[in-house]
Amino acid sequence: MGSGNFTDEFKRDAVAQITERGYPVAEVSKRLGVSPHSLYAWKKKFSKPSGGDGDQAAEIRCLKKELARVTEERDILKKATAYFAKDAK
Repeated sequence: MGSGNFTDEFKRDAVAQITERGYPVAEVSKRLGVSPHSLYAWKKKFSKPSGGDGDQAAEIRCLKKELARVTEERDILKKATAYFAKDAK
């Protein structure tokens, strides 16, 4: 996986992909060539301290973004199903 000499900036960017952009740890780990264990350690070190309301607001934003993405995927699959069902007749 590498020598482990990553800059703090690299580590913060990796953590941001998980905490702010909502990517799964496994995906970020694979893409960056870093162990999931390292990502969790970096997340613990570099994540902003929980501020109660701010933490909840960030989680709500993240969940709303994820809901919008999943809803869009569902709608695309519904349209694809209808399209292929029409062709099968």
